[in-house]
Amino acid sequence: MFELAQLRCFVAVAEELHFGRAAARLNLTQPPLSRQIQLLEHVLDVRLFERTSRSVALTRAGESFLPEARRLLRFAEGAALAARRTARGEAGAINFGFTAASGYEFLPRLITLFRERAPDIDLVLREMVSADQIEALTSGRVDAGLIRPPFNRREFDSLCVVREPLLLAIPAGHALAAANAVSLSDLDRRAFVTYSPYEARYFYDLLVTIFREARVSPVYVQYISQIHSILGLVKAGLGLALVPRAAANLRFEGVVLRDIAIAPERIAELHMAWRRTNSNPAIATLIAVTRDMLGADPAPETERAPR
Repeated sequence: MFELAQLRCFVAVAEELHFGRAAARLNLTQPPLSRQIQLLEHVLDVRLFERTSRSVALTRAGESFLPEARRLLRFAEGAALAARRTARGEAGAINFGFTAASGYEFLPRLITLFRERAPDIDLVLREMVSADQIEALTSGRVDAGLIRPPFNRREFDSLCVVREPLLLAIPAGHALAAANAVSLSDLDRRAFVTYSPYEARYFYDLLVTIFREARVSPVYVQYISQIHSILGLVKAGLGLALVPRAAANLRFEGVVLRDIAIAPERIAELHMAWRRTNSNPAIATLIAVTRDMLGADPAPETERAPR
């Protein structure tokens, strides 16, 4: 089989139709250039050039081979460039996990910026609850993810991307929907839709802490894992709920979202996490784009995350 070096020599001679000029173009002397052409002709078992002491011309076989040789060289150069770009984190793919709630606001903003900054890196999106993401990160099935704490900080690196307060979700016809101000004490003994202690452990633990500190005891009527489902049940009048501020982007008709005083203040956090031993070079690009986005003005519903 012929070699790429032989193809380069052939194309140079075919374009220059002069061995001296072709050798200078390739930074070679004429003898090794002639040897490469002879080896190529031997491998192909055809004569590519008609040579005289005064001229060089392509044979019919050489004319036919020239465009194919150029195509093969372009293909090889493209493959090498793709490999180098992948190694530099400029191309490739990232298996990226996310929670449903991160898709309300933060994830769309990140995807938009990432496609602008890194159009040759594909984000392969996988919706999972945080616990499943942590397992997938550990096993290498995903490269990075948007998850809720806690997680093993010795195994993962992370970046806090969202810190947002909680809002009270109220059915539109509820008495609290018209109140001037709402406090945690207003939730005592009220019907309340809360989070599953299994699929939504982060929010479940957060609310348990908030109510314990406030000495408030809502009446839990449903345990649900997804925020949009919780809002649907609030709309149906099953009870009140506390949701992160990003849920306002869902614009649920029939549900009123109100600020509520929580002392001490409790903020819902979202982190981008990745395994420290992950060898995907594109991760560095994702982190850089995310840091740039966090350095810009945040959306009105979300507080700026620390860098």
